[in-house]
Amino acid sequence: MRVIPVDTSSATLLVTKLPEVKVRDRQTGEVAVDPVTNDRLMVLELVFIAEGGSDMIKVTVPEKGIGDGLVMGTAVFLSGLVARPWESEFGGRTRHGIAYRADAVMAGAPAAVQG
Repeated sequence: MRVIPVDTSSATLLVTKLPEVKVRDRQTGEVAVDPVTNDRLMVLELVFIAEGGSDMIKVTVPEKGIGDGLVMGTAVFLSGLVARPWESEFGGRTRHGIAYRADAVMAGAPAAVQG
C-alpha cells in the first residue's frame, strides 16, 4: 500500500469535529486500534485550507497523540501526516478514497524552523 507524506507547512488546518473513538465495525461496535502499538485510534475532522481552496478531511490519530486545548475552530498542526489511497468492493460496487493518518494533532501552529 502506498503511503504519501503530506506537507502542511503552507496550509491552515482548523478543527470542525472534535476527536472521537474510531469504530472498526459499526455492527459490533468494535473499536479500532493500531495494529503495532495496540493504542486506541481516534478520528477528527478538519478543514484543510491551502492555495485558495479548502477541503474537509478526516484524520485518524492514536489516542496518545491528541493534544490538549482542541475546540471547534482551533487552528492545529499535524505531526507525521500521511495519505493512503484505498479501494474496496462491497455489494458489487467499487469505492475508493484517501485515508489520512497522523502521529499527533496539537493546537496552535508549529514552531518556525531556524536555519
